[in-house]
Amino acid sequence: MSVSTAPKNETMPTRLLTAVPICDGHDSAINTINLELIRHGLEVIYLGYHRGAKEIVRAAIQEDVRAIGLSTYNGGHIEFFNEIVMMLREAGADDIKIFGGGGGTITHADTEQMYKEGTDRIYFAGTPLAQMMEEIDQRYGGVRPTTVPKHGSEEWRFSRTLSAAEDGSGPAEWTGRKIGSSGHSIVIGITGPGGVGKTTLIDELVLRFLKLQPNGRVAVLSHDPSILGKGALLGDRATMIYSQHERVFMRSLGTRGQAGGLAPTTERCLRFLGSAGFDLILVETVGIGQEAAPFGRELVDKTMFVMGPDYGSRLQLQKIVMLDVADIVVVNKSDYSGAKTATAEVEQRIAFNKQGQQLVTTCAKRHRDKGVDELFKLLTQ
Repeated sequence: MSVSTAPKNETMPTRLLTAVPICDGHDSAINTINLELIRHGLEVIYLGYHRGAKEIVRAAIQEDVRAIGLSTYNGGHIEFFNEIVMMLREAGADDIKIFGGGGGTITHADTEQMYKEGTDRIYFAGTPLAQMMEEIDQRYGGVRPTTVPKHGSEEWRFSRTLSAAEDGSGPAEWTGRKIGSSGHSIVIGITGPGGVGKTTLIDELVLRFLKLQPNGRVAVLSHDPSILGKGALLGDRATMIYSQHERVFMRSLGTRGQAGGLAPTTERCLRFLGSAGFDLILVETVGIGQEAAPFGRELVDKTMFVMGPDYGSRLQLQKIVMLDVADIVVVNKSDYSGAKTATAEVEQRIAFNKQGQQLVTTCAKRHRDKGVDELFKLLTQ
């Protein structure tokens, strides 16, 4: 898959990854910091709490962030921060910095040792948020380096090359070793209103793919809305389990002022991922409204519209554009009251289109849901 190099985008936002270490379930502080970072125009990939060093480092590399921010209140911070520093160095990604804080659990003596080992900055309780934001902007903001590393892990070099392709400063396709097992990518576009379970459904589809193809690779391109004129909270990774697998590559994008559910750089990313030979590429939009139809045939092979049973009256179904164009319509949360009635109404609605659209009922949160099994077969036929 080939596409010409796009013009360089000079407005690429600063990207950070935030997380809470393993054995720590305290997320109040990190949520406050996340919101403040977004207000200051940063894109924040939030990995969630109880996260191990390996998955934090992999996520930071895949997302090509400038720094990792950790909030820790359980102790063990010296060893945990140092482990992340060492893993970044081993991957050749030591230009990703690490900062954090931990209320009263991190002492000044601890900080001196952590700085010697490679931690970039520790913030103590009582530090004004304004001061923290100013320092973070000074340390990790500005024009992002676009140089693709010649050394380091293959995943790190691939991720940096994707970023260069995304902002138009690098090659539009991957010229390294093919990543997938088939060399041909199936691209599935997934959209629907917010809160209907798209991310959970994608995670279940990833699980089925990993089981079906022991050597296959899947890419997930996920979108979240950007606050108008500000940053974005990219939080899909926080709710995913199976998509953390080593055979899954994931990149999160903010919409960056573009309406319709995708980002200005989505097409460049898709073309690049397709050139890498992933067996399956799943593209998730932000939660959309009645009028949105984000995907064209030049972007995806199949489109999937996910909806819940609580869409309102039958009249509302007549207004949803995606019900006219989706290859597969999914009514998720089939365990909710009214799901059977909703399925019947949706079935009647798409029957009038006479386009051979398929309807599947799922409960993505249910273990081994038969509806998700059926959906996976339809998508990968």
